[in-house]
This record gives sequence, structure tokens and C-alpha cells, in this order.
Amino acid sequence: TMIMFSHRMFDPLLKETNRSVEDDKLFQTQTQSSNKQIKKHYDICIVGAGLSGSVLAEQFASSLHKSVLIVEKRNHIGGNCHDYIDPQTGIRVNQYGAHLFHTNSKRVWDYIHRFSEWTDYEHRVLGFVKGKHVPIPVNIDTINQLFDLNIKDSKEMDQWLEHEQVKYDHEPINSEEMAMSRVGKRLYELIFKGYTFKQWGRYPAELGPEVTSRIPVRNDRDDRYFPNDIYQALPSEGYTKFFENMILNHHLIDVFTETDYFDIKDHVQCGQTFYTGPIDSYYAATGWPKLEYRSLNFEQQVALNTEYFQPISVVNHPSPETNFTRIVEYKHFLNQKSPHTIYFIETSKSGGEPYYPVPNKRNKDLYKKYQALAEKEAGVHFVGRLANYKYFNMDEAILNALKTFDKVQSGS
Repeated sequence: TMIMFSHRMFDPLLKETNRSVEDDKLFQTQTQSSNKQIKKHYDICIVGAGLSGSVLAEQFASSLHKSVLIVEKRNHIGGNCHDYIDPQTGIRVNQYGAHLFHTNSKRVWDYIHRFSEWTDYEHRVLGFVKGKHVPIPVNIDTINQLFDLNIKDSKEMDQWLEHEQVKYDHEPINSEEMAMSRVGKRLYELIFKGYTFKQWGRYPAELGPEVTSRIPVRNDRDDRYFPNDIYQALPSEGYTKFFENMILNHHLIDVFTETDYFDIKDHVQCGQTFYTGPIDSYYAATGWPKLEYRSLNFEQQVALNTEYFQPISVVNHPSPETNFTRIVEYKHFLNQKSPHTIYFIETSKSGGEPYYPVPNKRNKDLYKKYQALAEKEAGVHFVGRLANYKYFNMDEAILNALKTFDKVQSGS
């Protein structure tokens, strides 16, 4: 495999329009200034070196022996899974927030083990509510601590929830109604309302019901965050190493980082293209509005000569009195050793790197318009969360890419 990290392939101000002989000279000069250059033709071109793009690249190269080009705008592979060793503390951290792998798919579990050793890890989360650290998702212990109760078993917990839940004569039409129908007004006010506003910049009443329908509530004492998933682990040497093993060690895969697909697409012939970037960016020329995303800001804090900052890796802060959503302390993951610790204060925001699609009617309707264009795009497949304007867990992104490969391979 060849990877080029050195510089942007093109002047970022170079316009799409008015391509000329001068533009072609620029392409040749700038690619040749590196010791490797993008070839004129590839069987498969992939836009984005995150999970979807990397899995597709590996499958086409390994299973079908196709030549593959991956172009990635960022200066690294791995998408939002990218991690690195913090030089000050020696602790491995994620650049774009904690990534916890969990799945029930045997196919995905077997697939990821081809590229890395994995260490079993069951994730747990606490919420800082009313001055106490309580289990999240809500379980018996959460309720007992917050309301000074003595619920003993699932039957009593079900009765408590039944008494608290708000009954509607219709299906919940927004996330406020969904949350109140599941946990009642008191828990909604304490845990869901403020956190949702900080996460989305909108109150639950302004969001579709699916946002809070995904939030689990337990009627037992199980405090695992993903209690229903058979396989839960972290890559023993980090996610970046996992991606390197997947796509950098194959002679048929060329990877170019700091490279904008829209700068090079007129210079490369692609048998088929798999686009994993934002679908609205692909169709920017339409002049249509952009789809909305929520982004995240990470404020890094290092505590020297400190064993731990908080009791667990992730502590959520649902109270409206703080502007941040959670604090992540990476030293807890896989019991990393260091005399120091490092933690990141996460704040949600609009603008910036796209993380979470905003599920309201405006965006759903607008995405359908983009989707209709995508379905007519010959030779281009739109794959992954940004191209499909849909949030995927990591295992879902991998399985979706594997199934996309299956479909293309079978010609269906």
C-alpha cells in the first residue's frame, strides 16, 4: 500500500469551473512533487478513510483483487475513530470522542479480528445529578439514589415507572412526549430535558420522537451501558492501528490524505465510486440548503501527578447549570498506566465537523431530495452516515459496508 501524508494535492482555492491545460499541469506537478502520485485509473475510488470507506476498500482489494484509491480530506485515516498517544501523559485518547465497540453481529466480530487484537471491555456511564454520581442508563439504583427510595426488584421498579409515566391518547409526536411516556415528568426534568437541549441545541419538544426513544431505561440493577450486546471490546493497540492493518498493508490500495475528492475527480477514471462524505457537499452545485448537523467541541485538560479525575471513564452532566454534556477520562479505558491523567470536556455545537444528523422535518424532507439525486447518479454509491444522513454505530457502519460490497459483488 502507498499512503501520501505530505501536503494538499491542490490549492484549496482552485475552482471546479474553468478547468484548463494549466489545471492539468498543476495536477501533474503537485502529484509528482511527492514520491508517489495518484494514478490515472482505478477500478474502485473511495471518498473517505473512515469505517465505511476502509471496509469497502479492503473487501474490493482482498476479495476481488481490484485496484483501489482512497482519498481523505483530513490528515489521517480512521475517520472519527482516529486515536493517538498523548505526548504529555502517554495515554491513548480519541481525537473525536470516545468510541466503544459493541455488536451482536458474529460477522462483524469475526471481521474486525482480522486486523487487530481486541480486549474485552464493558462500558459503564455515570450521570452527575443533584450532586451525586448515579448509573446511566436509569436503573433501580439511579431511582433509589435520586428519590431516596428503596425499590428492591424489577416488579417494584415496573410499578414505580408505571405510576410515573405520562399517558397520552396518541403515539408520542416528539422527544418530550416520548421521554415522558417512558420515564415520567420528574426523571424527564432531571436527566433528559437539559441534556437533550445541550446535545441538540433544541428542547425535546422540538425534536422527533426517535431521539429519546433510543435511550434505555432498565428495571433491574444492571449498570452496563450496552447490556444486550454479546460482543464488547476495545482494540488492544487502538483504532488507528486497526485501520492501518486494514488498508495500509495492501498493495492494491493507494491512500491519499489531505486530498479533496472534488479537486481530483476530473483527473482520475474510476470504475465505480463509493462516496462516504456529506451528501449535500456532493450536490453543492444545486444551490440547495445544507443539511443540519450537530458537532462537538473537546476541551482538553491534563492533570499532572493525578491518578484519576473522576470515578469512571464517562460522566454525563445533564444539568442545565453547566454548558457541557459530558467529561471523558481516557485513562480508565483498558486501565492505562501513567502518573498523570487527561480528560476532555465535551460541548455540543452547531457548525464544525458533522457528527449527528438533526432529526427534524426540515432535514428529513431535504435529505429525501438529495437522496432522489443520488439514486440517479450512475457509477456512484453513497455509503455511511454522512452520505445517508443517518447515525450509525460502529458495528452498523461496518455491517452496512460489508452488505454494500455483497450487493455490488452480486450485481444486485
